[in-house]
Amino acid sequence: MEKLMRLISMAPLLLLLCLPCAFAGHDYNQALSKSILFFEAQRSGYLPHNQRVTWRANSGLNDGKASGVDLVGGYYDAGDNVKFGLPMAFTITMMSWSIIEYGKQMGANGELGHAMEAVKWGTDYLIKAHPQPYVLYGEVGDGNSDHYCWQRPEDMTTDRHAYKIDPSNPGSDLAGETAAAMAAASIVFRRSNPAYSSELLRHAYQLFEFADKYRGKYDSSITVAQKYYRSVSGYNDELLWAAAWLYQASNNEYYLNYLGRNGDSMGGTGWAMTEFGWDVKYAGVQTLVAKFLMQGKAGLHEPVFERYHQKADFFMCSLIGKSGRNIQKTPGGLIFRQRWNNMQFVTSASFLATVYSDYLTSSRGSLKCASGNVAPSELLSFAKSQVDYILGDNPRATSYMVGYGNNYPRQVHHRGSSIVSIKVDTKFIACRQGYATWYSRKASDPNVLTGAVVGGPDAYDNFADERDNYEQTEPATYNNAPLLGILARLGGGHGGYNQLLPAVVPAPNPVVAKPKPAPKPKSTPTPASSSSPITIEQKMTTSWNDKGKTYYRYSTTVTNKSYKTLKDLKLSISKLYGPLWGLAKSGNSYGFPTWLNSLPAGKSLEFVYIHSTSPADVSVSSYNLA
Repeated sequence: MEKLMRLISMAPLLLLLCLPCAFAGHDYNQALSKSILFFEAQRSGYLPHNQRVTWRANSGLNDGKASGVDLVGGYYDAGDNVKFGLPMAFTITMMSWSIIEYGKQMGANGELGHAMEAVKWGTDYLIKAHPQPYVLYGEVGDGNSDHYCWQRPEDMTTDRHAYKIDPSNPGSDLAGETAAAMAAASIVFRRSNPAYSSELLRHAYQLFEFADKYRGKYDSSITVAQKYYRSVSGYNDELLWAAAWLYQASNNEYYLNYLGRNGDSMGGTGWAMTEFGWDVKYAGVQTLVAKFLMQGKAGLHEPVFERYHQKADFFMCSLIGKSGRNIQKTPGGLIFRQRWNNMQFVTSASFLATVYSDYLTSSRGSLKCASGNVAPSELLSFAKSQVDYILGDNPRATSYMVGYGNNYPRQVHHRGSSIVSIKVDTKFIACRQGYATWYSRKASDPNVLTGAVVGGPDAYDNFADERDNYEQTEPATYNNAPLLGILARLGGGHGGYNQLLPAVVPAPNPVVAKPKPAPKPKSTPTPASSSSPITIEQKMTTSWNDKGKTYYRYSTTVTNKSYKTLKDLKLSISKLYGPLWGLAKSGNSYGFPTWLNSLPAGKSLEFVYIHSTSPADVSVSSYNLA
């Protein structure tokens, strides 16, 4: 698993540690907590004992039953009660990416556990939806019958037909995005739940093969999705997107080669994008491949990867108004793409700007725009400006996150929020009754949909807080998912990590901590039980480039924390691809060097190694205490 390490040079480290000083005015940690809570309101299925959104109850308990498959669980996408597979998978991919990049900051805020639970609620469902290698269920319910009714999820009387793709009815975009979600989530759980991580990666491999082998647009197979989530961009972007995530999750060169061989023909190097979202993934692919290039992983594909990189730069430059074709903004400075749920593009683009800023800073690079080179900090400042607008720094002084601040939407276009909780009034609400009694009410929602980011204002910063104004007042899971990472970054700062070195998602703390500043760790401890008498701590001490390849020197400290003398130590070291000094090798394990027979209580020994990738996996195989 990749591990986050601190920057080699103190100069960029000090620069990065100073960045959070500028982030004042909004409580990003509180906004992060609320953003994650929203996902609990969107849950379908049997709700867990630790459910925090208490006005919700179990729903959709027969989903998939008519098709002979268990499809209970997952998320409702927005203000309705349909489970749409494509936006759900994209939501999970973006939540996972947020955690992969900024999990340590979430941990410092006490929210990492909640964020990982939100991902797992989705991936548990995706596993169910993929019962065979070449079968994937991509929708439960249909928008037409669902939109005819205004009911709580707990009262649903609408059709819950399950729709699938298979070799005869392919859907490369749906299968590709689901593969990306599974692969990204496998990184999230690699340390805390390795068996589950492996299961996710196995599903991702199968889904990518399915998507690539049986090509076709999913909405040609699941035609009921066309009115709501039509795949306008086709499936080539999802195939590249899935390959990028599978490479990041597995380090399997097959997927890197796939990106290299198909970048030109599939549009990865050709499309100069000004949007990123659940349909169009090219800007996300270009961002990830640019990262691989900065990491020195391109190999023979460097010319192709450089073209991806150029398109990533174009997207970023268009965000900050320094491209030949810039993204439209409202007078108040918000990205504006379309009237209906514009905020989805704001959060997704801002997330890419955030991670790209950190990638460039870590590589000591700059953004190359038509108007000249731009410092990475401009991208982060841009992302901050978009988040601040969402949280209330706008011409209307309105927070577009429900429950944050004092002036936020009160009439959200959301069935569960707008109807009295079934726990307050158990009386059944019929299909059309909900429209007559609750939808048309000109009053605040009885249930506050805390953390939901609604569609947002129009091109002139105007907004009408009315339930029937679905273009502006309906929330969606994919509005919130990218926001998790940005809020964690703004709330916790950079932490001094080199974002290009492999990242490890820490195991979540079971105790929910109060928001506090992110720590600034200087090393990466190897996981061990709290009762272990031996600790292992690794840190990168320097790096250099030779013939286009980056090498890292790692120092590893083994400490005897017991009150006895440590003898017969045996260490297991895997994923080591270079020379090691300071230990003696015996068979498949490593022990004390020849000049050392034991380690007294409280003392440490150090060994070092050099190779061109993330830290090796070091663990204790056996030992004696005397």
